[in-house]
Amino acid sequence: MIPNSTILSIPLRQDAEKTIRIGSSRVLLELVIHAFQVGESVEGIVDMYPSLKIADVYAVIAYYLSNPQEIDDYVRQRDEQGEQIQSAIVANYDDATKALLPRLRTIRHNKQSDD
Repeated sequence: MIPNSTILSIPLRQDAEKTIRIGSSRVLLELVIHAFQVGESVEGIVDMYPSLKIADVYAVIAYYLSNPQEIDDYVRQRDEQGEQIQSAIVANYDDATKALLPRLRTIRHNKQSDD
């Protein structure tokens, strides 16, 4: 038996813009969920975002595993908002900058493949 069992709170908070962040950090929930979904370990996530506490990440992942639909819906909404913002930004690029985008994507892809 575990003496004095503790009820854990989920270390998620919503800021003024309704963005969910983890613990006292500024790390976005969707960043942690995306990392977890591609197979990153909790320790690896903390290495990626050193302002996170390992216990907080474990608690958030446990909450996600218990409530996947709720969190997936939120992450999907945030991803769509990000894509809309990125599209609006790209729409304002001049032609020379737009011409560079495929090359930059190739460089990014090659760099990620090397990692």
